[in-house]
Amino acid sequence: MTDQPPPSETPASPDLWTAVDDLWTWLDANRAHGGQEGLLLRMLKLSEEVGEVAQAVIGATGQNPRKGVTHTWEEVQGELCDVVITALVALRTLTPDTREVFTRHLAKVTARSLGPSAAGEARQ
Repeated sequence: MTDQPPPSETPASPDLWTAVDDLWTWLDANRAHGGQEGLLLRMLKLSEEVGEVAQAVIGATGQNPRKGVTHTWEEVQGELCDVVITALVALRTLTPDTREVFTRHLAKVTARSLGPSAAGEARQ
């Protein structure tokens, strides 16, 4: 038995690239700082999110004896998702061609790591 709702009750998942654009638009409309300062702060947000992953891992393992177990591995998963989302929004801040830039770079990393034939398969 699972804790997931039946397919009819599962909310529709947003398209990744549409969601990234929507989040970027919302953040851009509500930013406290513009220009170079706003750009740098958007990039620094990524470091904050990575720190939250570290905090969650430490909490999930009970590494801090004073605090004990304070997080779950599901919370670690959520924090990792926040890192990915934040990185994609930061990339969108640098270029409106986020999807193309990311896809091209993923193909390079895949080819470098798995060989050229794997990169071609990843694009299909």
